[in-house]
Amino acid sequence: MNAVKETKTRKRWRLIAFIYGAALLYLLFQGGKTALMLFMILNVLLLYLALGRWSGISHVSGIRSYRQTGLAANNDHSLTAGSTLDVQLSVKVPGVYPIPYVLVRDRLLRHNGQQLDFEASFVPNFKRSGEVLYQTPPLQRGEYRFGSTECISHDVFGLFEHSGRFGSEAVFSVLPQIVPLRQWHSIQSGFRGPFSHAVAPRAAKETTQINGVREYLYGDRLSRIHWNATAKTGDWKSKAFERESLPRTLIILDRYAADYSASDRFELAVSTAASLIDSGLKGDTAIGLMSSGKKLTILPPKSGVEQRNSLLKHLTFVDADAEQGLYKTLLAADSRLEPGSFAVVISSTSGKEAVRSMEWLSRKGLTPCLLHIGGEKRLEEQWRLMIRSKGWTLFELKQLQELPAVLEGGRA
Repeated sequence: MNAVKETKTRKRWRLIAFIYGAALLYLLFQGGKTALMLFMILNVLLLYLALGRWSGISHVSGIRSYRQTGLAANNDHSLTAGSTLDVQLSVKVPGVYPIPYVLVRDRLLRHNGQQLDFEASFVPNFKRSGEVLYQTPPLQRGEYRFGSTECISHDVFGLFEHSGRFGSEAVFSVLPQIVPLRQWHSIQSGFRGPFSHAVAPRAAKETTQINGVREYLYGDRLSRIHWNATAKTGDWKSKAFERESLPRTLIILDRYAADYSASDRFELAVSTAASLIDSGLKGDTAIGLMSSGKKLTILPPKSGVEQRNSLLKHLTFVDADAEQGLYKTLLAADSRLEPGSFAVVISSTSGKEAVRSMEWLSRKGLTPCLLHIGGEKRLEEQWRLMIRSKGWTLFELKQLQELPAVLEGGRA
C-alpha cells in the first residue's frame, strides 16, 4: 500500500515539474504580462503544496470515548455478545495551515486476528478541531483492542495527502450473552430431591464467618445488609456467609467441532453455560467448569465473585476446536473429576454418544444432566426415552431466549 502511494506521489511531482518547466520556458521565450502572471500563480500554488508537509497533521492528537448500546446492554456496564458501541473521537490538529477536511480511520482488532475498519471525516472548526461519531456492528464474544487512529488531510486540489497518528489504544472484553434465570426448579431439585445422595443439601446451614459481599435479595434481614458496601456503591448489598457445605455443580461444555454444524449452535452452548454459571454463583452454589478443546481445562467447583469472573473469562475465548467427541473427552479427564458433584453436560451430541457419556458420569459417581443444544435437530425419541428411563434429567434447547422457560418450566 505504501509503495503504491509513493509511486503515485512521484508521478504527480513529475507532472508538476513538467508544468513548471513549460511555464518557465513560456515566460523566457514568450514574455509579457500573461506569461509573468501565470508563472507567479504557479509559484504560489507550488509553495502552498510544499507547505502541506508542515500542515500540523503529523502532530495530531485526540481522545476516544465509547459507550455501550443495543439490546444486549447491561446495567452493570459489562459488554456481552450482541452489544454495539457508539464511539466518539475528538481530534485536534495543531498549526495554521488551511485544511479543507480531515479523514479519520479507526481499527478494532479481535483476539483471533479479525479486524474491523471504520472511516469518517470532519471539517475542522476555527480551532482546528472536530469530532467523529460511528457505531460498531454487533460484537461477538472475545477480547477487542482499538488500534492507533490515523488522520489524513489533502490539499484543496486533492493531489497530495499527509497523515498522522495518535495512540489511544483501549482493550475490552465482550462476554458471552447471558439470560437471567429467576428460578431453577428442575435442576435445583438435585440439591435436595432425587439427587440428594450425590450432592450437598441446598439449605446447608450458614456459619458466622463472612465470605464477602453479594447483591441484596428481596427478603434479606436488616442484620444481613452490608452498610459500608451499600454506601460506597449506592446499591443495596448484603453480607455473604460461608456455608458448612456448599452444593457442587460441574458444567461440562462439549467443544467437539463435528457436533456443531453451525457456529451459532456453539455460541448457544457457550451462552447457556454462562447463564447457568451466572445464576448459580449468585445463589451461593459452588460451580466449576470442564472445557476441553485443543487443551483440557478444568476449574474445580467454587463459589464467589472471583470464580464467576474466572469462568466467564474462559468462556470469552473458547472455540469449538476439540478433535474428539464427548465420551473420549470425559475419559481423558477421568482422574480430575470428583465424585459427588452434579454434572450439567451442555452438548450437541446425540444418540449412542450421549448415552455412553451419561452412563460413564453416573459410574464415576457424578449425577448427570444433559442439556442438549439441538437447534432444529432434536434427539430421536428412543434416545430421549432411554435417557429419562435411567432417571437422568434431559433438557432440549433451540434458542437462548427459551432457556428460562425450559429450566424453570421443567423438561422440554
